[in-house]
Amino acid sequence: MTTTEWITDIVLVLVVFRQLREGRLDRKTFLIPLGIVAFVAYSYLDSVPTAGNDLVLIVALTAVGAALGVAGGVYTRIRALDGHLMIKAGAVSAILWVLGMGARMGFQIWAEHGGGADDVARFSVAHHITSDQAWVTAFVMMAVTEVVTRVATIYLRSRARAGAVSPAVPVLDGTA
Repeated sequence: MTTTEWITDIVLVLVVFRQLREGRLDRKTFLIPLGIVAFVAYSYLDSVPTAGNDLVLIVALTAVGAALGVAGGVYTRIRALDGHLMIKAGAVSAILWVLGMGARMGFQIWAEHGGGADDVARFSVAHHITSDQAWVTAFVMMAVTEVVTRVATIYLRSRARAGAVSPAVPVLDGTA
């Protein structure tokens, strides 16, 4: 893994750890993770391979990312306090986030440095996955989808919570 990949993965893990302490739900809650995955997508999504079963792999890992993201968003507490919405990632949300990020990092380390390259190559041949780019795209799409669905779930829940509490509670607090 490159230094940039390590930094990006660590920053994405820290985004949720930051939310283990309750804080005000504001634009940064949404913009920081979305900005990080936009950078990741721009950096790593050169193409979307479609030969063989490449799309099957990509869709499968994207679906895993979506499931992890929605579950992570559901297990994030949102409550009103003094006219603001507060957010706190629950233990389940943090565990799901770390599992998703850790699985991607672990796979990459295993494939690059742990002797897994031959196993991945054999699996790829046996299942008609045609290129390394298919694996890269699948894992990047898993990460992007996990972040986007988590953020979207939190946003939708915050809108519902704000409407149920009081119209005076802002959905996106721009003061923090």
